[in-house]
Amino acid sequence: MTDTLKIGMAKQNYKYLNSINSPDDLKRIDKNELHVVCDELRDFIIDEVSKNPGHLGSSLGVVELTVALHYVFNTPYDRIVWDVGHQAYGHKVLTGRRDVFHTNRQLGGISGFPKIEESEYDTFGVGHASTSISAALGMAVAASMRGEDRKVVAVIGDGSMTGGLAFEGLNNTSMDKNDMLIILNDNQMAIDPINGGFTQYLVDITTSKTYNKIRHKVYNLFRKSRLVDDEKKNKIIRFNNSLKTAFTQKDHNIFEGLNIRYFGPVDGHDVSNLIRILAEIKEFKGPKVLHVITQKGKGFEPAEKSATVWHAPGKFDPETGERLVCNHNNAEPPLFQDVFGKTLLELAKQNDKIIGITPAMPSGCSMTIMQRRFPERVFDVGIAEAHAVTFSAGLAKEGMVPFCNIYSSFMQRAYDSVIHDVAIQKLPVIMCLDRAGIVGSDGATHQGQFDLAYMRCIPNLTIAAPRNEMELRNLMYTAQLPGKGPFVIRYPRGKGFNVNWHNEWRELTTGRGECLKTGTDLAVITIGTMAAVAEKAINSVENLTGKSIAHYDARFLKPLDEEMLREIGEKFTKVITIEDGTIEGGLGSAVLEFMSDNNYHPEVLRIGIPDVFVEHGTPEELHAMLGMNAEGVEKKIKDMIDAKV
Repeated sequence: MTDTLKIGMAKQNYKYLNSINSPDDLKRIDKNELHVVCDELRDFIIDEVSKNPGHLGSSLGVVELTVALHYVFNTPYDRIVWDVGHQAYGHKVLTGRRDVFHTNRQLGGISGFPKIEESEYDTFGVGHASTSISAALGMAVAASMRGEDRKVVAVIGDGSMTGGLAFEGLNNTSMDKNDMLIILNDNQMAIDPINGGFTQYLVDITTSKTYNKIRHKVYNLFRKSRLVDDEKKNKIIRFNNSLKTAFTQKDHNIFEGLNIRYFGPVDGHDVSNLIRILAEIKEFKGPKVLHVITQKGKGFEPAEKSATVWHAPGKFDPETGERLVCNHNNAEPPLFQDVFGKTLLELAKQNDKIIGITPAMPSGCSMTIMQRRFPERVFDVGIAEAHAVTFSAGLAKEGMVPFCNIYSSFMQRAYDSVIHDVAIQKLPVIMCLDRAGIVGSDGATHQGQFDLAYMRCIPNLTIAAPRNEMELRNLMYTAQLPGKGPFVIRYPRGKGFNVNWHNEWRELTTGRGECLKTGTDLAVITIGTMAAVAEKAINSVENLTGKSIAHYDARFLKPLDEEMLREIGEKFTKVITIEDGTIEGGLGSAVLEFMSDNNYHPEVLRIGIPDVFVEHGTPEELHAMLGMNAEGVEKKIKDMIDAKV
């Protein structure tokens, strides 16, 4: 078999894969045949993901590593903690989920990430980056305290290593008693190509052939001489560091500088060598790092050539490599992400103080549109959300106008930075929360359901949500005007509503909503794109019942439009709030608080995400399940109209 699977390779009657239901089955296969298992596993992943979209490139890149880990370690007793989890498809297939893998990321099916409720082999639930080292360290220390001979492995990519939490974990790993193995999966990619000094540092280590040759010879000599033990560890580390100083021109190896033994770099696609190395080092005492070089998308030529596109490519033809994508044209509404990106470029052309900042997601949030025109004014800071916010605060302090775009669920990781570095100092950072609300198949770790609630309690913030593309443009324009202070704009993933969306900018009055439709029997208050759902439901109810229903767009969660709410409190005895976010602390809570504080007593029904973590499925399925689609809202409006106050 060639290094790259031939596109068009027919679906096989697998020699081994169909009989592997656990790592015990894998261990029964001769080591010399494991390359066949790797080929079959890679082919299986390509075939399945081509029909049921998911994260392809990451999983293809670690096929050999996955096979080697389950071959050498005694899982699930030994713990393997996958960082983020994009790369865990092969792991799932080898641990008893092959026959249900076709349900991956579907409602009621298996999760796209490791999940402790799903399998004993999923040792820790993941989805966000940089968590593996800290979690694995906790497991390793627990094993040590219990006197258990349990091996613990953290598998982390070079992209995740840019996150601050990873370095916090490394620091404690060097101090706490443990035998943990950290596998650094170095493919020089996150979703977009990664940037920063640590990336170059890994390249320097990787390309130092002289150092690695000498190190290997010396290590073998020490081993044969029985010098590799706990007592001699520090001497060996110091000797290794001197080699790195001589041949990489670095003062020290960052890992061994922390007294964490470093091995590598090694070829991550040589399964036999990986097994040999893992078998040798797993018994070594103390913390250690194995630096593995892999290629994202390995084995599928299109994914090898364009790792960013094939990170999560959607449906594709596994035989031709052709992606089956819907090309957005002028005849259909654009993605909200593209509206953001195009509007940001327009604003940047007129205001040279505008700076774009994103933590490793320039293509996902469409900041690449501005990046192509003004590369010097766009900063991809890597997987470092807290740094992105505080970096933006520093820019704002010096008179720049930063647009900091972070996915809603990832902004949770920068919460302290928002409070401490932006809000307290009233710095005019514009925080654009992409993927707000129900996101879909990535599940609980990625749903943007909490931002309205967790932002609302912070003083000095302006919080807004556009109901359509034109509102998004107006809010972005408004936010960058002088004197607006810290400004939060949240918007959903996916298409907007209007083909002709490119409006002339209009400044919006902060804290001012809008009455979209008058009525007498009941008032509906929405925020964001739930306005479209409410409009459809209201029209249907009015046609069926003859009732008159008012519709208000809050637009701003903070400050609230108190004049509008007073009008509602005085005119209506029945009020419904609708939001694509948790009802605990969001718009509905804010309305209830206002009514109570101002001695209004309407019956208020809150529609939104209940107090649960929402699992994976399509947004349409999840909204229907939660009663947040047009049909669900229609039923609740009718029930409230029919109910006696």
